[in-house]
Amino acid sequence: MVKGPLRNLVVAVPSSGSGGPTTRRADPLGPLADRAKKGDRAALETLLLELGGPMLRTVRKVLGAHHPSVDDVTQEAALGFVHGLQSFRKECTLVHFAVRIALRTALKARRHELVRSRIGDFSSEEEEPEDDERSPLEAALDRERRRLVRTLLDELAEPIAEAIALHFMLGYAVLEIAELQEVSLHTVWSRLKLGKTRLKAALEGDVRFTALSRREAP
Repeated sequence: MVKGPLRNLVVAVPSSGSGGPTTRRADPLGPLADRAKKGDRAALETLLLELGGPMLRTVRKVLGAHHPSVDDVTQEAALGFVHGLQSFRKECTLVHFAVRIALRTALKARRHELVRSRIGDFSSEEEEPEDDERSPLEAALDRERRRLVRTLLDELAEPIAEAIALHFMLGYAVLEIAELQEVSLHTVWSRLKLGKTRLKAALEGDVRFTALSRREAP
């Protein structure tokens, strides 16, 4: 179910005190990462098993649950994670690190000519939760929103597309995005504001979404 930022097109403005130092808890996967970086194959395999779910979910969010390249892109992201593990500086959790690699890999795949030639056939399809209480019209509106967000990701510069996907699709907070992208809160806010403006324009200019919205209106 699509709720929160994506449904309401809301980007929270960071408070004046949100830029202060934060206290990080010990990463439970940290010891595994340390062993894997030293060449412990068993530790690396365990780490990939732990992170495979979040990486797969990220790729599905960007490409669409039924996109034919989901498995290949997820495997590519896993390889990227393995290659990038040596450079991991523990500035975020392993899960966040892996999710960002998966996100970047999926965004790159969307921009690839062969993937883009097929994206329209699959990107609007999404697995619906079994306990979904939305009406068919609400579900259709959410599918249209997801489709337009994915299309928007193809058109924006990579740093902006990444921030948009992290916030609108994966639910990351502004402070978390700033830490992942290693930029200021103001920079993240500017990127999200631009994305919100572009997304709102895309929604208002889309014939299918506009027609569905009018049916939903009382």
